[in-house]
Amino acid sequence: MSTTSVLLLISAYFVVLILISYLTGKNDSNDTFFKANKQSPWYVVAFGMIGASLSGVTFISVPGAVEGKQFGYLQVVLGYLFGYLVIAYILLPLYYKLNLTSIYTYLKDRFGVTSYKTGSIAFLISRTIGASFRLFLVANVLQLLVAKPLGISFPFTVIITVVLIWVYTFRGGIKTIVWTDTLQTLFMLISVIVTTIFLASSLELDSFSDVIKHVNNSKLSKTFFFDNVNDSQYFIKSFLSGIFITITMTGLDQDMMQKNLTCKNLKDAQKNMVSFSIILIFVNLLFLVLGLLLTDFALKNGLEAKKDDLFPTIAMLPKVGILTSSFFLLGLIAAAYSSADSALTSLTTSFCIDIVDIEKLDSNQQKKVRKLIHIGFSVLLIIIIILFKYLFTDVSIIWELFKAAGYTYGPLLGLFAFGLLTKKQIHDKHVWVIAVISPVISYLLNLYSESLFNGYKIGFEILIINGLLTFIGLWIISKRVNTAS
Repeated sequence: MSTTSVLLLISAYFVVLILISYLTGKNDSNDTFFKANKQSPWYVVAFGMIGASLSGVTFISVPGAVEGKQFGYLQVVLGYLFGYLVIAYILLPLYYKLNLTSIYTYLKDRFGVTSYKTGSIAFLISRTIGASFRLFLVANVLQLLVAKPLGISFPFTVIITVVLIWVYTFRGGIKTIVWTDTLQTLFMLISVIVTTIFLASSLELDSFSDVIKHVNNSKLSKTFFFDNVNDSQYFIKSFLSGIFITITMTGLDQDMMQKNLTCKNLKDAQKNMVSFSIILIFVNLLFLVLGLLLTDFALKNGLEAKKDDLFPTIAMLPKVGILTSSFFLLGLIAAAYSSADSALTSLTTSFCIDIVDIEKLDSNQQKKVRKLIHIGFSVLLIIIIILFKYLFTDVSIIWELFKAAGYTYGPLLGLFAFGLLTKKQIHDKHVWVIAVISPVISYLLNLYSESLFNGYKIGFEILIINGLLTFIGLWIISKRVNTAS
């Protein structure tokens, strides 16, 4: 694709997003921005959440990982299903009963202000780094395909990238996100389907049944791993990790839960969560099939591209055709922006509710403060992305930083589990110490696990360990409740 074609495609895409923003953001109130007036159709939320959960990282990395890890990721995805059921029937009833805008308000009611602030700060750190990393990836693609040929610098590309998000979210907030996520999910799925059809044709697989047979006969389609408990892909480890990843990074994450809390009632939110969880299994399976076909195509055509370079390299080949290349680009941008735009909105929401306590301000000030905070987080994302580019020349270092941000979800898991599973009270002022120590110990255990545990390599289950350490720490600082009348 030419630079002009890419530029026109991206411009048209954002014109559509801005039009949706205009239509959904006419009522510029805080209730619209934070809750979408609790009028979101559950099926729209469910479909849009697919794109939000499958970020640009997933869009590129899941297909690219098939060559080395086969279909092992599907074990984690099956765990997701059970995690979503926990969210639907344990967490969502709690959130709706308490009528929460920020889910971390539960921690204040259960333990106290320090626990509340600790939970919200853990989320703010995780989402800020995560959103910055995802936007960094898409900014790099835009820099390569559009900005560099036009002589535009990387910092300016980043500014444009973030400003575009701000433009279509600053009025409608979560109400706009619910609908833009739906469009972005559609583009992402079309991208994968179109690319899969092209690859199947190139590999002389003339029908759907031919594709199924090809996948079944390939050694890359091995899904379940029971042989070696030390393997990071061992079934029980992967399955349990999927459950807890979902509970923590969806059920205890303001970004993902804020969309669910815009449904009209608890029943609709539960329908959204259950239907979304089932659809997500098939979507991830589609990504894995795509990865297998991409790997076979690269081998057949003598291409050296591997891992994260595999999908973009093949999708942008001239022989692939402008249609497939166009949908790949749209899919990548949609996947990246569907997670980044909702992150910006949820960061604004959490900071307004949890840190600033905006509801205590005069009604005339609330909207002004919200908009200033929204701008502030936009600027912060720009600064962090540019720092990524110039401080870390090796993208793998940033990837490690992105993974490290996930450690902050462990304290959230521990806090909510302790609150729901016990009736104990804690010395609230010490909670932040536990929230710092637990991730540090978890990181060290992960780093030296093979030497400490006779070759055992910790995988995704580090999140469970992190949450368990937090739970134990909270038990240690718990206090006896006087039940005397």
